Amino acid sequence: MARAKTTTRWVCQQCSYTSPAYLGRCPGCESWHTMVETVEERRPATGSSSATVRGGRPQQHAQRLDSVGSAAIDRIPVPISELDRVLGGGLVPGSLVLVGGDPGIGKSTLVLQTAAALAEAGAGPVLYVSAEESAQQIRLRADRLGVSHPDLWVLSETDLDRVLREADERQPGLLIVDSIQTVYLEDMSSAAGSVSQVRECTARLMQWAKPRGIPVLIIGHVTKEGTIAGPRVLEHMVDAVLYLEGERHQQYRILRGVKNRFGSTDEVGVFEMADVGMREVTNPSEAFLEGRAAQATGSAVAITIEGTRPILVEMQALTTATAFGLPRRSANGLDTNRLQLLVAVLQKRVGISLGGQDIYANVVGGLRVVEPAADLAVALAVASSYRDVAIAPGTAVVGEIGLSGELRSVSQLDRRINEARRLGFTTVIASGAESGTRTTDGIRIIRTSTLSAALDAALGEG
Repeated sequence: MARAKTTTRWVCQQCSYTSPAYLGRCPGCESWHTMVETVEERRPATGSSSATVRGGRPQQHAQRLDSVGSAAIDRIPVPISELDRVLGGGLVPGSLVLVGGDPGIGKSTLVLQTAAALAEAGAGPVLYVSAEESAQQIRLRADRLGVSHPDLWVLSETDLDRVLREADERQPGLLIVDSIQTVYLEDMSSAAGSVSQVRECTARLMQWAKPRGIPVLIIGHVTKEGTIAGPRVLEHMVDAVLYLEGERHQQYRILRGVKNRFGSTDEVGVFEMADVGMREVTNPSEAFLEGRAAQATGSAVAITIEGTRPILVEMQALTTATAFGLPRRSANGLDTNRLQLLVAVLQKRVGISLGGQDIYANVVGGLRVVEPAADLAVALAVASSYRDVAIAPGTAVVGEIGLSGELRSVSQLDRRINEARRLGFTTVIASGAESGTRTTDGIRIIRTSTLSAALDAALGEG
């Protein structure tokens, strides 16, 4: 009988680059000290029949595309509407969904609430596998959240083969693995959380879930850069990748889809972290604007689009004379490079002297805004703080700023204006190719083509 052959390689934990020797810096992703020694065991090939492949599954043959039957996907509705929105209308049978986020952000809380809600909705038994916590710890969290159901089963196990055997016995309607970095396969000699273990465990879950039509929710750790820990191939293997974002000390959480094979990645879900778990926020605009001072300087309301949902958020800015030779630029919830670009446009094109000012910008509520349509709100907030002049109450702004100081048009302007009108705003300053003012359904719309004109309309001075 032929013996298995072992091979030692060094594998990068960020990009899965392999090397026969240790390297301090990975040539693939240029990360430092990410190479980990991995021992791989290659078993001799067995004379298997050509009609079958690994695992005894029948070999698939090519088919003509027009001969393949088309059928609608019967999704499993999720009773939590914000999660259901991000998934694209429910869980697809046999799909793998990866949920990532910073430690303590609420991933396990949200998934446990989802498990209890699906069990209560009659989706079948739900098996919650925790490789990090004991069953008693999960029970304590469930008691705090006030969730419980006879069809909710808990298993504290790290061996994935035992997990899948238990799942075969229970035949659950949903399998949850918390987390993928802590489970392992015994037939692999590498440690749990390594590149090979994470990749093979995900592949084993995929091979188990697809033929049975059972959806699998996987919780994944993230690195300090905010990406899923382990190789990027993990995100390519699963069907959907969801990120739970937000500051740990803020009450709001944003669930954002970055990949979805069965739906759009434009939707976001908004939750509020409370004592009893994650609460859905059905009206995010009101939540993010709650407690806003009407006559505060350095404050502007931006009309952003997150997916297909318009959301109004408050942009704050503070300018103060620098105590050092090099002024500081700091942004929370915004791209710092974008803030520096807008400050440069204000100096060069508008003539506001910000060279000796420390500038701090913040998005209230913990939301991270990446849409360029929020440029005008950030620029107006900075100018308002520097000139110590408040923007008129009841005013919302939207527009993208170019390097020449021009305002570029934005998409879905009518939906943005309707959301501002619904929340009681009376004036909207928006970018437009032709300047002018008109009143529609009780709201005044000021279209401007340059940043100077928008400053004049918002602050009363050019």
